[in-house]
Amino acid sequence: MALTVVTQKVRGFICTNAHPAGCARSVERQIESVLAARPANATGPKNALVIGSSTGYGLASRIALAWGFGAKTLGVFFEKEPSGKRTGTAGYYHSAALHARARADGLFAEGINGDAFSEEIKREAAARIRAEMGQVDAVIYSLASPRRVNPRSGETLQSALKPIGASYSGKTIDLGNNEVKMTSVEPATDDEIRQTVGVMGGEDWRWWIEMLLEEGLLAEGARTLAYSYVGPELTWPIYRDGTIGAAKKDLAKTADALNDLLAHRLGGGAWVSVNKAVVTQASAAIPVVPLYISLLFKVMKAKGVHEGCIEQLQRLCFEHLADGKTPRVDADRLIRLDDWEMREDVQRETMALWPQVDTENLDQLSDYEGFRKDFNQLFGFEIDGVDYEAEVETEAAL
Repeated sequence: MALTVVTQKVRGFICTNAHPAGCARSVERQIESVLAARPANATGPKNALVIGSSTGYGLASRIALAWGFGAKTLGVFFEKEPSGKRTGTAGYYHSAALHARARADGLFAEGINGDAFSEEIKREAAARIRAEMGQVDAVIYSLASPRRVNPRSGETLQSALKPIGASYSGKTIDLGNNEVKMTSVEPATDDEIRQTVGVMGGEDWRWWIEMLLEEGLLAEGARTLAYSYVGPELTWPIYRDGTIGAAKKDLAKTADALNDLLAHRLGGGAWVSVNKAVVTQASAAIPVVPLYISLLFKVMKAKGVHEGCIEQLQRLCFEHLADGKTPRVDADRLIRLDDWEMREDVQRETMALWPQVDTENLDQLSDYEGFRKDFNQLFGFEIDGVDYEAEVETEAAL
């Protein structure tokens, strides 16, 4: 037992602790959303491996598959467990809460806590699938890490959030003091581009799928997805045309290669799903993006088309992955769950606000309050129904 009052600790765009009860309530709310949205007699993937399953789109994927289709899920995540009164990470508490609720609902949900980039964790996942699931028919790749140790070369790769070819200057929000300010970022070196692609590109996804295929652990018709983002032209210098964009282009090429492989071997397929902008630990760190998201949320909420991670994954599962459904794609073979974000009227109104917004009118012109609340909720804070003045048990079992 380790009862304590957990008070949020934040440094800029980094939260250094998490609230166990808040994280558990967040999981419960997402499950409730899926159960309410689930079509009658919905069927889909039966056994799913979710790589990067403890927060954001990965967590929502696991919840949507389990409570949307009754799928058995094996999650792979890399989270710190609690120690005494020091809290675990948010992803640790999310996973513990998901497992507890799954047991209560009679669903199979197991987890592996370790470095998904490593050969050791890949081997452990293979053994667990063989022993407990037989084969998987869905593999979701949703890793979001700033660094990766390549297990075959031993090199430690570090991603960089930089433009390519020229420096970039633009508006952003200083999350430390809530000010709109100009920021400048120098262009990436060739080695920074290479390392970012090595961390965030498709190589590790490909190695996972090849390993599962070689081990005979992919079912006939197995499908795999990875997640990406495109965004508006405003963000392209730092995103689509920057180092992250180079990695995402590699991810799309990997999807095409894996699609050919799985179609030939199993009658399956591989896709990249381009999702809507949401608040994550990663997006909070990218220059320009927090301000863009704050303006976007203002417009989308006013139009009644705003979605969080779980709403996006409900659409993905029920409209693209359910039995009898074939993923709908654009000319580049991308699933476009960002279609509401990229609607002409949404983008026009968001871009009209961009030149007007400054520190003084930030709260009036944008939904910065919504951005800030979403950020805090990532770590279990500011969630309705949770008493943050009460002592809470920080220990939790996976």
